[in-house]
Amino acid sequence: MAFLLLGIVLLVLKIADIGAVAGWSWWIVLAPFALAVAWWGLSDKLGLTQRRAMEQMERKKDSRRQRNLEALGLGQRRERKARHAKDFQASQTQRRAVKDPTHAD
Repeated sequence: MAFLLLGIVLLVLKIADIGAVAGWSWWIVLAPFALAVAWWGLSDKLGLTQRRAMEQMERKKDSRRQRNLEALGLGQRRERKARHAKDFQASQTQRRAVKDPTHAD
């Protein structure tokens, strides 16, 4: 992507005759486009593009699964509520113990 953006900037500068780029050879100005094509071909050949697409699909699948679990009441919120209820129960037991020292659970 960087090669493509660089190529576009150099092309605009060359066509508009701005700065030092106006005097450069067309081969130099168009070289980033060739590098972009080479990079895309290499990344496809090495499997980088497919790997990134699979990682993105996994992230979407995980977020959808988490959203569905929470909608069913089985996600992290349920665990938090259970932990909160357990802590609340423990605090109530401690209060009773302080009020009534003979009370044993």
